[in-house]
Amino acid sequence: FSASGGVEGINIAAEAQPDIILLDMMMPGIDGIETFNRLRVNELTKAIPVVFMTAKVQVYEVQSYIELGGVDVIPKPFDPMLLPGQLLQIWARLNDQEN
Repeated sequence: FSASGGVEGINIAAEAQPDIILLDMMMPGIDGIETFNRLRVNELTKAIPVVFMTAKVQVYEVQSYIELGGVDVIPKPFDPMLLPGQLLQIWARLNDQEN
């Protein structure tokens, strides 16, 4: 699934119930942090793991995204050929943590 902005993404996530959400921190309308906060207060989306995608990848910035509740951070620009593998690795790690 794909969304053009935060509000649309929240609506799609609530309806589609994806296994994981890849959330760009810089979007038109509401930004990634506000989108994330809205996902977390929505009963339908609050448990869906979120991976942040951002160009802001200083150590303190990445740490703040993890402390916020993201499960990982993928730096931008990203390699579209590597992205599926990165998400699979994150998903596998999350499943290992649950078991």
